[in-house]
Amino acid sequence: MESSVAAEQKLLENGTSSQSSSSSSPPIRKGGLRTMPFIIVNECLERVASYGIMPNMILYLLNDYGIPIAKGTSIIYAWSATSDVLSICGAFLSDSYLGRFLVISIGSFSSLLGLIILWLTAMIPELRPSCESIMLACNSATAAQLAVLFLSLGLISIGAGCVRPCSIAFGADQLTIKEGSNDERLLDSYFNWYYTSIAVSTIIALSIIVYIQENLGWKIGFGLPALLMFISAVSFIIGSPFYAKEKPGHSLLTSFVQVAVVSVKNRKLSLPDCNFGQYYKDLDSELTVPSDSLRCLNKACMIKTPETLSNPAGSVSDPWSQCTVGQVESLKSLLRVLPMWSTGIFMMVSQSSFSTLQATTLDRRLVGNFKMPAGSFTLIMVITLSIVIPTYDRIMVPLLAKYWGLPRGFSCKTRIGIGLLFVCAAKATSVLVETMRRNAAIEQGFEDQPSAVINMSVLWLVPEFVLLGIGEAFNPVAQVEFFYTYFPKTMSSFAMALFTLELAAANVVGSVLVNIVDKVTSFGGKESWLSTNINRGHLNYYYALLTIVGVINYIYFLAICWAYAPAPGQNLEASADKEEEQVDYRELPTS
Repeated sequence: MESSVAAEQKLLENGTSSQSSSSSSPPIRKGGLRTMPFIIVNECLERVASYGIMPNMILYLLNDYGIPIAKGTSIIYAWSATSDVLSICGAFLSDSYLGRFLVISIGSFSSLLGLIILWLTAMIPELRPSCESIMLACNSATAAQLAVLFLSLGLISIGAGCVRPCSIAFGADQLTIKEGSNDERLLDSYFNWYYTSIAVSTIIALSIIVYIQENLGWKIGFGLPALLMFISAVSFIIGSPFYAKEKPGHSLLTSFVQVAVVSVKNRKLSLPDCNFGQYYKDLDSELTVPSDSLRCLNKACMIKTPETLSNPAGSVSDPWSQCTVGQVESLKSLLRVLPMWSTGIFMMVSQSSFSTLQATTLDRRLVGNFKMPAGSFTLIMVITLSIVIPTYDRIMVPLLAKYWGLPRGFSCKTRIGIGLLFVCAAKATSVLVETMRRNAAIEQGFEDQPSAVINMSVLWLVPEFVLLGIGEAFNPVAQVEFFYTYFPKTMSSFAMALFTLELAAANVVGSVLVNIVDKVTSFGGKESWLSTNINRGHLNYYYALLTIVGVINYIYFLAICWAYAPAPGQNLEASADKEEEQVDYRELPTS
């Protein structure tokens, strides 16, 4: 009995300790599993709140602000890109200056304030333009009204950028795990529960919150996420006395900038003929000389004068004048993966806003009078990838190992290519479905009634989302694994940051593409392909353009694969050892 109580106490207080001011009092325990509910609740409710308002946002911009489809889609692209870029900034601030606790706190209250302002735009009529009828007769929003709307979206982006990259690491900070001890299972348990809760929160956001917005209106639909975010922020602050708060340290981003700056400073220096003793290496690193690729960066780690190593034990006195071999090789490994990284940008360009508009014109009755919310179709993609990933891992990989001699299944490059092909197939399917939908709308006399529901089942949209889900199950997972094989161990956590940056680039590309297509196709007073009246526009032509660009992108991917050299042997071996531990499929955001 006593042993079980002791074990339970160990689980609850498996954190760090700090000495109190009194020498006779026991050390104060910080962290441990008792902090997990505060951290996980904070992250999950933030996801429910922010993910829940995204699918239907195009309808809010269109119906309540009178913003045309093309402009509204560009706004959503820009909003998503801002959130992704700020995730990189949030991680940088937490690692280098503010620490994770402060960054998460700032992000939580920023999201709360943004959601409250967004809710007020639905509550106060003066904060949005007046609309006489859906989609057709809205007055233009004033500059002040748009400023309030964009302020709310910006604050939500700041919140997401601060909370999401720091939350999982902050939770891991609470667990003090000794290597080789039985306590390592605690960390595995934490990650399992964390990702499970994230999956559940995403499903709730894409189903329940979206359903409430569609059936109970924006006042409740925006008010509920604001309430959930309030609970999220307060619960995180309540747990403050129990947290282990790590001090900020050094950031990889700073290291990359230092290498670039020192390389420029040393650009006039000549590389030595003899490598031995000419380059400065980390004291605990096995790398003694830089690689021959991208030799211009090697000048950053050249030892110019002994004065640059004036600190005890030969450490660098000024990191902006002298870099290490490890820093240089880290930047090189990042630059090596950028070509493969670029092949996934187009794959991540989302068309969910247009799919939501398509769904509003289709018959969404599933069972009895229950109608599937127009913004919930992304849920099909999430469910599909949740089925495909374990099926591939537990069924296909053993079969490939047994019959094809592939013990780890398809290679990273093969799975990346499979994902790209499925995304192309999804976009080609969307061309056919939209052509059918548009023809049916015209034949049934709804050409000038974009809000009318035509006699065509919404289930026609399911195949393209299933194909997108399969593509998401292969490509992003394989990309992150590919990054791991080329990155040194010190950069393992940067793989997810690079994937997040890819999402941001995809949203920027999507916004630019939508603006170009809208302006070019509406030139001379013609009806734009992306007309607000989708029955008169040609959304199918736009999808066809995406399909063609997707095929070109796949050809580009094949060229990149041909040009790539194998990853360094030691990195491949390290990746094989740590793949299962570090590449967690549930961590990958969906586009």
